[in-house]
Amino acid sequence: MTAPSSSSDSPQTAYIVLADGTRFEGRPMGATGVSIGEVVFTTGMTGYQEVLTDPSYCGQIVTMTAPQIGNTGVNADDLEATEPHVAGFVVRELSPTVSNWRATGDLGAHLAEHGIVGIEGVDTRALTRHIRDHGAQMAAIGAGDPDEMLAMAQAAAPMTGRDLTGEVATTERYEWTEGTGVWGDGTERTERPHVVALDFGVKRNILRCLVDAGCRVTVVPGRTPADEVLALEPDGIFLSNGPGDPAATEYAIATTKALLGKKPLFGICLGHQILSLALGGSTYKLKFGHRGLNQPVKNLESGRIEITTQNHGFAVDPASLEGTAKLTHLHLNDDTCMGVEATEHDAFSVQYHPEAAAGPHDARYLFDRFVAKMDARRAAQ
Repeated sequence: MTAPSSSSDSPQTAYIVLADGTRFEGRPMGATGVSIGEVVFTTGMTGYQEVLTDPSYCGQIVTMTAPQIGNTGVNADDLEATEPHVAGFVVRELSPTVSNWRATGDLGAHLAEHGIVGIEGVDTRALTRHIRDHGAQMAAIGAGDPDEMLAMAQAAAPMTGRDLTGEVATTERYEWTEGTGVWGDGTERTERPHVVALDFGVKRNILRCLVDAGCRVTVVPGRTPADEVLALEPDGIFLSNGPGDPAATEYAIATTKALLGKKPLFGICLGHQILSLALGGSTYKLKFGHRGLNQPVKNLESGRIEITTQNHGFAVDPASLEGTAKLTHLHLNDDTCMGVEATEHDAFSVQYHPEAAAGPHDARYLFDRFVAKMDARRAAQ
């Protein structure tokens, strides 16, 4: 990767070059230089700031399918982490103006400030169709020589087999106390169950939703051993989202195995995959993944259809969990596994993001379900 800079003397042509030789031309946006990552697309029409700062996008060049991006600017409240984690950003058109009362800056400057290489003026519809038909793949983005960029993309390690959690997760334990504020429902609990959240690249709004549900939240590094987690005397344990190949997080799988049955467990996204692997299941890479704010999921227990926020490139094989866990949620577009529950171990998880940010709130009931499990365990003791 060429180190990005924010020089004002940016060349007027930039490229995104895929490992299969396909290239798209556009204009530089954000930082200059060349960056390497897996090119993917997300179908959300809003929420670009949350996409940029979602740690689960680490190592990926994200293509926004909405035709104009940036019109609402950026602000400190919508950050899902302290800084963007994407490897690159692709848009059809960067909005020339910012019009939102919450905005404190513009998208282009935000990208440049954090060293994120971007490109605008790309036919994102054609790029999205190519990814859909040929699959997500490694690519190079930036203002460089396209032939050299092709060689870089072809030499890059694929996402399969890569553990990227160490690039985005905390290295220190901390307490999280912030809720969703004006976006929450205002309810308060007098008895607050203690949740220890294993951080593999957690989104802030997940932690906010746990606080909203009445939890006292302690966040610990994802590599924290099981005995140290239990020494914090949690009422429940949360397995967070994060980037990369779930099968590569062998330490997390081993820790989760050791925690099974000790306390109620709740996993989201990568946490769902890690829980499934700890239960003896297997995962596989999807052709182009699920990313966006409009993904339909069926709750198999209630029959209700939830419109969900998703961001993942791997999935759990439900057949590998037969006899160990039951399938609870199903993606209606391709019948992939969206949730499992292992009642014997008081553990459940979902592949999608019930905390939204951005996106619909259809699945926020899952945080209350986690609290109910902790309350039931405490009452039985």
